[in-house]
Amino acid sequence: MQVAIDGPASAGKSTVAKLIAQKLGFTYIDTGAMYRACTFLARSHGLDYGDEAGILALVEQTGIELRNIAGQQHVLVGTRDISHEIRKPEISAKVSQVAALSGVRQKMVSLQRQMAGKVDVVMDGRDIGTTVLPDAQVKIFLVASARSRAQRRMLDLEEQGIKTTKTVAEIEADIAARDYKDSHRAISPLKKAVDAVEIDTTSMTIAEVVNKILRQIKKSQKKLQKRG
Repeated sequence: MQVAIDGPASAGKSTVAKLIAQKLGFTYIDTGAMYRACTFLARSHGLDYGDEAGILALVEQTGIELRNIAGQQHVLVGTRDISHEIRKPEISAKVSQVAALSGVRQKMVSLQRQMAGKVDVVMDGRDIGTTVLPDAQVKIFLVASARSRAQRRMLDLEEQGIKTTKTVAEIEADIAARDYKDSHRAISPLKKAVDAVEIDTTSMTIAEVVNKILRQIKKSQKKLQKRG
């Protein structure tokens, strides 16, 4: 089974997707982390964020791997674990630019589909239901107000020990700008799949969102069992 969870930045996709994967014993794939890894490679090698050929060459040279370690997903380039570094504000500020590069998207989508393979997966991102896994049995599109997402982002940074001088209002402005870039890019823009279930998480707890999605998955599993 394939579960696709899409939505804008800080809507709760990764948190929810991880919990659902754990509860169901599915493989979790954080596609956003892969684009962050590409952005990290560009930054660490002094490349322009629009240097598609240079970024792709680095990806080929080092590779990008998502590895489960002690129940947590880790992101590696070569042998280096960059799970913490890719969450820093300087990466968040540039990832939309790198993710908009057609060659980079084609490479990442290819890798993502390979990872999905023949296992049950929960994959989150911005174009999973529309582009990466268009035939996913369950498609969810999470939304939330920009202010609530900014507050969540601030809390996430604090919990990870990442310092920022920005206020919640400034983070909210950054998120709004990223929303615009993601939804207006030419290649695989952020948008809700026609057959996706939209869930507004603004005033919902994580548990409430998880349970609502689990109900959708159970409905889909019952349909598959009847067909089988």
